[in-house]
Amino acid sequence: MAIQSPMSRRTFLLSGASVLACPALPAVAAAAPVPPIDVTFLFVADVHACRMASGLSPSCLAEGKTDASLLRNIAALNGIAGRSWPAEVAGKPSGLRSAGQRIDTPRGLVVGADMTDDGGGQVTLPSEGTQLLQFSQRYQQGVGPDRVHFPVYVGLGNHDLDQNGPAPHADWYRRELRDYVEINHRAGVFFKPPVPVSNYDVDSDCYSWDWGGLHLVEMQRFGGDTSHGFSSGLPWLRQDLKNAAADGRPVVLFQHYGWDSFSTERWDPAKRTFDDTGAGPPHWWSDADRAALVEALAGYNVIGVFHGHQHETPMIYRAAGFDVFKPKAAFMGGFALARVTGEAFDVVLGEATDDQGGVAFTNAFSKPVAP
Repeated sequence: MAIQSPMSRRTFLLSGASVLACPALPAVAAAAPVPPIDVTFLFVADVHACRMASGLSPSCLAEGKTDASLLRNIAALNGIAGRSWPAEVAGKPSGLRSAGQRIDTPRGLVVGADMTDDGGGQVTLPSEGTQLLQFSQRYQQGVGPDRVHFPVYVGLGNHDLDQNGPAPHADWYRRELRDYVEINHRAGVFFKPPVPVSNYDVDSDCYSWDWGGLHLVEMQRFGGDTSHGFSSGLPWLRQDLKNAAADGRPVVLFQHYGWDSFSTERWDPAKRTFDDTGAGPPHWWSDADRAALVEALAGYNVIGVFHGHQHETPMIYRAAGFDVFKPKAAFMGGFALARVTGEAFDVVLGEATDDQGGVAFTNAFSKPVAP
């Protein structure tokens, strides 16, 4: 008699969606109006939870990837509501439409990947990664000073996905981290996640949701990534935008890689390193990868792209026709605060200044939102 292998956690979750099918909705004569928008949200990237079973590695301690650093970042995030949108940033008028107004409670915190420093915190035999556990104990909605006080939307980056587990379990930690994303966000027939989203792609782990008339999309490392067994999320993205954003509503995209010089560096054979002048193979994502993502987004009202990956420098820049935002790494205190209304899109980048929730804003951006 054949012996069946135990059903994995991910297989169990995926099976739920096939139990029931939604009936087709009748066609409507005219498109419904875009719901009103007044949404405030937070974004961080590069948390790099670094705890191992035996404590921090020497490199993590030297780089400041400590639990105290994460708690400092969390204090800044939790203390942001009730402050005022800055009228001045770095000694200059901020230009924000919201300047002087009270900052509303954020609808959520989006994490632009590299939640962990080394594949979730690997151990000798497959078991719960210590770094993923540390991340979940800090960047998961809860109460008290040691947890984020808002719903958290998670994403995966190169530090989460590129490390292999010990043989013969090379993919164990990638599966664990992808399961963590799914368990947090994908609703099934029997399972209700803590932060459900309206559209989840089980093959790429990309997902989307709506806050009123604002459509938001999480593309993990980057839209179109096929490494380590990922299926490209671009076919899903095209269908998602066609279904949810063809009416011209604003769209915000989140992923790990950007268009900055670090994200786009290539191998330089003369210097035998990756840099922004190399002409060899790309380090992170290629020209073709970027072109394919831009093509998938064409024709939609993408008002901003948020990313991480580069740690030290807060950036607001324009690339490939998009306004792009990258805060300093979360373990260095960095974050982005954004507000989208029916009239304007305001973004400030900031960082924690102390352990008591103090913040300094470093960069500001504002533009009208086209209907």
